[in-house]
Amino acid sequence: MKLSGADILVQFMEDEGVEFIFGYPGGAALHIYDAIFRQEKVRHILVRHEQGAIHAADGYARATGKPGVALVTSGPGATNAVTGIATAFMDSIPMVIITAQVPTAFIGSDAFQEVDSVGITRPCVKHNFLVKDVNDLAMTMKKAFYIATTGRPGPVVVDVPKNITDPGHKIPYTYPESVSMRSYQPIVKGLPGQIEKAVELIASAKRPMIYSGGGVVLSEASIEFTEFVQKLGFPVTNTLMGLGAYPATDKQFIGMLGMHGTYEANLGMHECDVLIAVGARFDDRVTGEVKEFCPHARIIHIDIDPASISKNVRVDVPIVGDIKQVMTDLNQGLRASKKQPDKKALEKWWKQIDTWREKDCLRYDRNSALIKPQFVVEKLYEVTGGDAFVTSDVGQHQMFAAQFYKFDKPRRWINSGGLGTMGFGLPAALGVQLAYPDAPVACITGEASIQMCIQELSTAKQHDLPVKIICLNNRYMGMVRQWQEFFYESRYSHSYVDALPDFVKLAESYGHVGMRIEKPEDVESALKEAFAMKDKLVFMDFVTDQTENVYPMIVAGKGHHEMQERELA
Repeated sequence: MKLSGADILVQFMEDEGVEFIFGYPGGAALHIYDAIFRQEKVRHILVRHEQGAIHAADGYARATGKPGVALVTSGPGATNAVTGIATAFMDSIPMVIITAQVPTAFIGSDAFQEVDSVGITRPCVKHNFLVKDVNDLAMTMKKAFYIATTGRPGPVVVDVPKNITDPGHKIPYTYPESVSMRSYQPIVKGLPGQIEKAVELIASAKRPMIYSGGGVVLSEASIEFTEFVQKLGFPVTNTLMGLGAYPATDKQFIGMLGMHGTYEANLGMHECDVLIAVGARFDDRVTGEVKEFCPHARIIHIDIDPASISKNVRVDVPIVGDIKQVMTDLNQGLRASKKQPDKKALEKWWKQIDTWREKDCLRYDRNSALIKPQFVVEKLYEVTGGDAFVTSDVGQHQMFAAQFYKFDKPRRWINSGGLGTMGFGLPAALGVQLAYPDAPVACITGEASIQMCIQELSTAKQHDLPVKIICLNNRYMGMVRQWQEFFYESRYSHSYVDALPDFVKLAESYGHVGMRIEKPEDVESALKEAFAMKDKLVFMDFVTDQTENVYPMIVAGKGHHEMQERELA
């Protein structure tokens, strides 16, 4: 069949199995939007800001493992999308973003709504393309999806000039079933020799730790990883991005590590003699002061991205490959090995970890007359049975969610880890709700973050998306205030959020349900009432203690053994 470039784009999406396109129209994209109008199989979700489109596609991708797809117009449409693209890039989220462009003949002439989308996005994409010939369009899209979803996943931008989508020019279209790229061939299987070295090093461990990151989730390796951990009986800790890869309620899980990780996880890292890092990138929020990081440990590092290995921390046994495949091979190697870890040494190690656990580092004042944010998250966990999809924005509320909501399943915790993007939570929750219309979806946010993309309440109304917003409202940019208290002698420069809206009335003005909760005794009943309204978005404005801080905390320049802890009377 012969199709225009616009029709090729939409037909390709259908053939590729795309369910949703998140987008916002504009002049350069109108041929594509006309093609979307003339079909019914690929559903377009109209957002209210291009940043919201990317975050919604991102949330969909994180929850499903499928690539998210977004469509924006040229100029400000593309620049508004950059924050969302960078968010996905930092967290290795598979996405394809189509940015419409001015006609080819006008590129470089400073035409109306022209920006160099390829140049602007180059630092924050896995790859990008500028389509110069309509005959290349289908194969370019195939390459985009292939690059986005293989190896270390990431966002791919396809910049499409308006003349490429001209309905007056039609060419034969055939869906490209496969793609081969000589310059891009990700390594999937780990080298057998490195697997053997890892098995030998694991067997020698007296004080082992397993540290896993988002790569376990992204590669759908939770089953193989859990088998690995439970077979060895080693303690396991997750990064912020890795939560849910191993069940948080299991006794071998000792909490999240890093800047706001648990006492037992951080001291376990500091004292271990063998560290097995799986699908993690040793970022600064995990390592603390690199010179102090795991000073006694020999390190095994498993990752799909060779550039991540020994980038921040030098390792002893590097294994490049897909986590799922490497875990399968490691499990087989451990079963076949005659060498096994020292059981008595492991028992002694667990006694030490249990001693650290007894400190109860996440304790807080449960008798407060004010609502503690931790209490709200704990009650959310109870009310949802630990089975909700939870998105968050960035700040104290994000850390409280990570610390107090026990994720037993992967792809239930949806947050901006690497870039730390305020405004992510609400549009991401909409993407999750579209993917799983009958599932409970909660957006944990703050009164500052929620206002970054609050216009997406309109999108939620238009598409009947009943997410539940848990706003932990302390009238401060909480994490900024905490740092100002610790490091700036309590000079709270512009961290107090003044002139807040009435969130109940605001939610109602968008056609949703609003609640304001001011007493601890009302928290549980409000959550139950909200989640009972399965067909309505409910905005819960919890008025929380302004003075609450996130503990433990490793400050800049300190090691895992130098945590600041909460002092309670």
